[in-house]
Amino acid sequence: MAVWSQWAWVILYILLVGYPPFWDEDQHKLYQQIKAGAYDFPSPEWDTVTPEAKNLINQMLTINPAKRITAHEALKHPWVCQRSTVASMMHRQETVECLKKFNARRKLKGAILTTMLATRNFSGENGLLEEKASERPAASARKQEVIKITEQLIEAVNNGDFEAYAKICDPGLTSFEPEALGNLVEGMDFHRFYFENLLAKNSKPIHTTILNPHVHVIGEDAACIAYIRLTQYIDGQGRPRTSQSEETRVWHRRDGKWQNVHFHCSGAPVAPLQ
Repeated sequence: MAVWSQWAWVILYILLVGYPPFWDEDQHKLYQQIKAGAYDFPSPEWDTVTPEAKNLINQMLTINPAKRITAHEALKHPWVCQRSTVASMMHRQETVECLKKFNARRKLKGAILTTMLATRNFSGENGLLEEKASERPAASARKQEVIKITEQLIEAVNNGDFEAYAKICDPGLTSFEPEALGNLVEGMDFHRFYFENLLAKNSKPIHTTILNPHVHVIGEDAACIAYIRLTQYIDGQGRPRTSQSEETRVWHRRDGKWQNVHFHCSGAPVAPLQ
């Protein structure tokens, strides 16, 4: 892929709808999406985008270099040179709203990472393998820090200690979790409810095991951890139970302290309903 198109099509995609073509909290899954060219035009944002605009993006992202559109050809594309007759005249308020929600600190990193990975993949470089082989001891130490702080956060949840939990989390923490029924939750009030009405009142033991923790270090002050969480607890009838959830947490280090800025949980609820 020519250098111009590696950036141009990603930027064009974002400008049209307000979010990147590839997105996943897991860098490995993100890389697999890019490698397969697994993007689409989901509703409702793309419903009002013209077929010509979609066609231009498709031609810019053709994996086969021989069939990929060149910069010269792109400038002659109808969507570019016949704007008055082809481009939509609709004011794309949806895109404006999406761009407003496009958190610069959190999602722009993802957009940049998407482009970096696309660049490495389509140019035939082995950058990812080289980085993994040359991983520094400092990065390994940070991974252990992230695992340890994640364990401390889970311990605070098990103990019903909201004060300790709040110290580890960013005040603007965002999350997707079963309790929120698929909705994005922002802030601490939603979590406080479960601490005050369930976790803090629980007198029965809770034990948690983290399986297969996988940490991605993103620069000096950011990291992402994915793991399977097994929670052992006693139900209302006094019987021992085990629940499983799959969790991903994004951490950001401020003033030398790690804070959880986002997490995604699927499977069993974070707080076992006893």
